[in-house]
Amino acid sequence: MVKEDETFPCDLIFLSSSREDGTCFVTTASLDGESSHKTHYAVQDTKAFHSEEEIDALHATIECEQPQPDLYKFVGRINIYHDSNEPTARPLGSENLLLRGATLKNTEKIFGVAIYTGMETKMALNYQSKSQKRSAVEKSMNVFLIVYLCILISKALINTVLKHVWQSKDYRDEPWYNWKTEPERKRNVFLQAFTDFLAFMVLFNYIIPVSMYVTVEMQKFLGSYFLTWDEEMFDEETSEGPLVNTSDLNEELGQIEYVFTDKTGTLTENNMAFVECCIEGHVYIPHVICNGQILHDCTGIDMIDSSPGTSGKEREELFFRALCLCHTVQVKDDDNVDGLKKNEHSRKSRIYISSSPDEVALVEGIQKFELLEVLSFDSVRRRMSVIVKSSTGDIFLFCKGADSSIFPRVKEGKIDQIRSRVERNAVEGLRTLCVAYKKLTAEEYSNAQKLLQNAKLALQDREKKLAEAYEKIERDFILLGATAVEDRLQEKAADTIEALQKAGIKVWVLTGDKMETAAATCYACKLFRRNTQILELTTKKIEEHSLHDVLFDLSKTVLRHSGSLTSDSLSGLSTDMQDYGLIIDGAALSLIMKPRQDGSSANYRELFLEICRNCSAVLCCRMAPLQKAQIVKLIKLSKEHPITLAIGDGANDVSMILEAHVGIGIIGKEGRQAARNSDYAIPKFKHLKKMLLVHGHFYYVRISELVQYFFYKNVCFIFPQFLYQFFCGFSQQPLYDTAYLTLYNISFTSLPILLYSLMEQHVSADTLKKEPSLYRDVAKNALLRWRAFIYWTFLGVFDAVVFFFGAYFLFDNTVVTSNGQMFGNWTFGTLVFTVLVFTVTLKLALDTHYWTWINHFMIWGSLLFYIVFSLLWGGIIWPFLNYQRMYYVFMQMLSSGPAWLGIILLITVSLLPDVLKKVLCRQLWPTATERIQNASRHCQDHISEFTPLACLKSPRYRSNDCSSSPARRSNSHSKKMMFTHWRGIDYSVLPSVFG
Repeated sequence: MVKEDETFPCDLIFLSSSREDGTCFVTTASLDGESSHKTHYAVQDTKAFHSEEEIDALHATIECEQPQPDLYKFVGRINIYHDSNEPTARPLGSENLLLRGATLKNTEKIFGVAIYTGMETKMALNYQSKSQKRSAVEKSMNVFLIVYLCILISKALINTVLKHVWQSKDYRDEPWYNWKTEPERKRNVFLQAFTDFLAFMVLFNYIIPVSMYVTVEMQKFLGSYFLTWDEEMFDEETSEGPLVNTSDLNEELGQIEYVFTDKTGTLTENNMAFVECCIEGHVYIPHVICNGQILHDCTGIDMIDSSPGTSGKEREELFFRALCLCHTVQVKDDDNVDGLKKNEHSRKSRIYISSSPDEVALVEGIQKFELLEVLSFDSVRRRMSVIVKSSTGDIFLFCKGADSSIFPRVKEGKIDQIRSRVERNAVEGLRTLCVAYKKLTAEEYSNAQKLLQNAKLALQDREKKLAEAYEKIERDFILLGATAVEDRLQEKAADTIEALQKAGIKVWVLTGDKMETAAATCYACKLFRRNTQILELTTKKIEEHSLHDVLFDLSKTVLRHSGSLTSDSLSGLSTDMQDYGLIIDGAALSLIMKPRQDGSSANYRELFLEICRNCSAVLCCRMAPLQKAQIVKLIKLSKEHPITLAIGDGANDVSMILEAHVGIGIIGKEGRQAARNSDYAIPKFKHLKKMLLVHGHFYYVRISELVQYFFYKNVCFIFPQFLYQFFCGFSQQPLYDTAYLTLYNISFTSLPILLYSLMEQHVSADTLKKEPSLYRDVAKNALLRWRAFIYWTFLGVFDAVVFFFGAYFLFDNTVVTSNGQMFGNWTFGTLVFTVLVFTVTLKLALDTHYWTWINHFMIWGSLLFYIVFSLLWGGIIWPFLNYQRMYYVFMQMLSSGPAWLGIILLITVSLLPDVLKKVLCRQLWPTATERIQNASRHCQDHISEFTPLACLKSPRYRSNDCSSSPARRSNSHSKKMMFTHWRGIDYSVLPSVFG
């Protein structure tokens, strides 16, 4: 027995409930993310058992399939034994199965029998680990690390060979002051070479930036908090903010090239509102319209055209009866539904609960039959039916579903008028359903009942047999009408898509809706523009022509203008150039992806990808969840290997969220399954703009600088050690003291770069939002390409050469102390190390654009800490050390005037090439980001959000231009019009002047 609000402990066969009709309601949010109530039905012969004694007295056996992970399929049979008669067999399906993890709702208690337990439950069988996602930055780091590992091995080999060449002379191998022992003379040459090789590997191993991985993980973890703390991404309506489920992909947000988005609940609000219905060609709306004004005081559904007449009245009644009966909506009078308290003034009003928001909207829009059979909805049939019996004994079959599944099964009715209205509503972005019926004779019902019963009792291929039975029953309908439900576009969804396109990101919409409805939404959210030429790759086109011909025709069309299409036009910046939008449906995609006997499917895929590359936007409609994932995988594995992002709000989007490089879940009305399976979660689609263009941009720039800087400072650190071996007879003598070797990456240079990677803003966040094209400056891993990596490496080698030979030649055979003493090897190494620490820290200071007191504290504090540490390390005789080689070395160096001059001079010479390179490149070949930086210095407070990037590129753009009067903003009450162009027809949509 399970009581209300309790979770089912295992998979149960539903025997009976406290409800008289033998039903119960469950939520499966922990399984598939759906928060809506689902209805389950008790076994017909046991639903009258309401006590434990009656259940105990039940004698029955259950036959069922082996455990399998599909949540929505179950095939079984229960044999109920009576006293002396043969057992009664009843079919068991998914409607009789209560899954572990689901929660009982709005039902006092239920009785059930365990069928699957432990790891055999469907919940346990659906446990699967997410695929490991690695960012492009992490992959680049690993490649660079391999390069530096090769450099390390090369250094060790070179020094090992040169050491044995050097020691080939006897007087060098055995000087008079260091004679070898007899065991040393007999030692194997190859063993000695191997030992020397390992010694050099240990000496140079600091070139491998092991601490970089620790710093990167800290930067990712701490940096993720900036996303969750962003107040602009907090939604007051839902009281939700962004969530970070993994911090490993922060920088990947700045590298997105393709965005795959769901439509319902992601681009739209998933808040259905009943708009109109069409019955026998007559249109009905919820309010009376008089002289263009909506009279909200009027109630009911009123006609806006001529009276339907007497025969129409019967169809009206049948239409509304079909809406009242052909659904899964349940009525609840309680004050609480899932913990949500109702308004006190509406205590007696009814609450409608359903697994489909469309049905709730329809039932709320309109306000005693006996239910005989339910032909459940499924995504293949795209319709559902009920067989009911009226009080007069008449039997009706009511059917409701998508137009594409209803119209082919209709034999009479006002088909042309209703089809025209459905198409018009679809173009306006409304969700439509068609309603039909037929009257059954007793014989027809008996035959239908037998078909359904035989199919339900089958243990093998039950779904296939049920589909065949439904196909035989659902035919020869009389069309009653159609409904239109509105799913409003989310706030700023159009602005977000427009900004993403300007950033060079291609946006694809993947939805299960019909083509016309989805296309209208794409026009409304500016995915398709007024000048976009729509290309269709649909089942209808393929039926008229072969798939091969359609693909080649589309390829010719897009490639004809490919030479004139610039990157700006493809990213939505150009409004004059011809761009293309592709629409493809699920059936056409299946044909493209289907392996063919002649092996030509790969050619079809390549051709399809070539068409998509030359389209500014793609709409995929009638998509199953698996097909969404296939689309994402197809693009992800194409030859360009673009970085993909998938965003959705429902359990049906989880597959593509897991497949994409970055998965983002919307914390919406379809549960939290998408949010839980995603890498990041946001409250609304509009927040994607700032997440990518601002946070993603910052994340990538910061971590790229961190990675390159770590390799640079380690080259600066260890290359002088390599050069020093040429002057110490390759004896593995270290240039630096052990304390300096240990603390260089841990203390002296770690905190400044960590803080830089957390707080750096090379341009302001407002500028990044106003100029989305800046996103393209860092696209395709621009800051971690081989060219940049080689530059940083050679810059490190140059600085290391300056450190070592500058100190070497500056003090060669020169008296540098007041008492005439010469510097020793530890003083020489300390001088090189001092120049090294100051140079790499000041290099970071020169690269910093965004200064705060924390930056100043960390950068100058690190230098001060080095000086204080060196004074203490060399100014005290430490009793726990068995050597005191650094005693008074640092103070002796600082007491020398030439040493001070040498430090300042070497730091200046080391930093000079990088400064010159930056100045020349900024003046001669500036990037868009550098133009923005230059402009912001001249007119930091005067750049309007309407200042175009082209103005900043113009040489005539000066600071006095910035002081001119700002651009006038449009009046907030100015009239706006949206044009929709679909199939050669222009539709203009004006918002209501009444709000």
